[in-house]
Amino acid sequence: MDVITGITRGGTAWTPSFVTNLNAKTCIGCGRCYKVCTRDVLELIDRSEDDIDEDDEDDSESIASVMSLSNPMDCTGCGACSRVCPKSCFKHSPMAVGA
Repeated sequence: MDVITGITRGGTAWTPSFVTNLNAKTCIGCGRCYKVCTRDVLELIDRSEDDIDEDDEDDSESIASVMSLSNPMDCTGCGACSRVCPKSCFKHSPMAVGA
């Protein structure tokens, strides 16, 4: 399978790795990924009851919001979101040419 490959300004080959998944269970809603994404791929949403651990239900400081993939098809594959995420919530993979 041939994957999408780009060339940096300096002439080095580069394979973008596009966001494919975001683990809402580990997301702390810090917003760091949202701030570095230039393509509006992410959106902060209210955490659903299913995402809250049973141990956290009585905790007054439980996290109320999580990040969500709102427009993953706009991802450019830069990987900035993963580099700033303190909980390693993101999964990325290269994309096949023509996919």
